[in-house]
Amino acid sequence: MPAKKKEAAAAVETKTIKVTQIGSPIRRTEDQRATLIGLGLNKMNRSRELQDTPSVRGMIAKVQHMVKVEAA
Repeated sequence: MPAKKKEAAAAVETKTIKVTQIGSPIRRTEDQRATLIGLGLNKMNRSRELQDTPSVRGMIAKVQHMVKVEAA
């Protein structure tokens, strides 16, 4: 039984979201540019699948006008 609990816990922890850059970092502040790079996005229409954690959600909130978020 403990193996099933570990598998279930692993499935919950590995939630991912797909983040796509849809806005240009031109004329944006340096911290917003750095946030895009931190998310792995630095060119238009580039996508990344990231773990759905509070820190990633905070980064997305900072640049929400330049990214599109989808469930992965």
